[in-house]
Formats: sequence, structure tokens, C-alpha cells
Amino acid sequence: MKLENHLKMFRFKHGEITQQDLANAVGVTRLTIHSIETGKFAPSTLLALKIAKYFGMKVEDIFYLSDNDDEIGG
Repeated sequence: MKLENHLKMFRFKHGEITQQDLANAVGVTRLTIHSIETGKFAPSTLLALKIAKYFGMKVEDIFYLSDNDDEIGG
């Protein structure tokens, strides 16, 4: 399984918030937000909660698990 997200969609739905604006609001770098959006980095529980709170959403509305067919023995 792989952690996926709708973070970019939520940024644009909420006034086209930039990665930098979101990063500033939750206390991380813009690169961290970019890495989360592209699936290169899985946020900590604390960071996922901060992001969800920023958008007024539940964590599972933004982050979700998807099946990964390449996974062996999964």
C-alpha cells in the first residue's frame, strides 16, 4: 500500500494557496510540501493533522492509502 494525497487539489480549492503559504502555516519548508504532494515523503502524524486542521478537514479527506500492485507479499 502507498500513502497518496489530495493536497494540491485542496490548496487550489482554498484560494490557490501556494506551497510556501501552506508550509509557513504548518511550520515546514516549501520543499516538504512539494515532497508530500509528489509522494516522495510521507508526513508525520503531527504534520498530517496540522495540514488537515489548516484546511478544516479530516486527515482521511486529504490523505489515503492506495493499493500498490508492485508490492511483493502484500
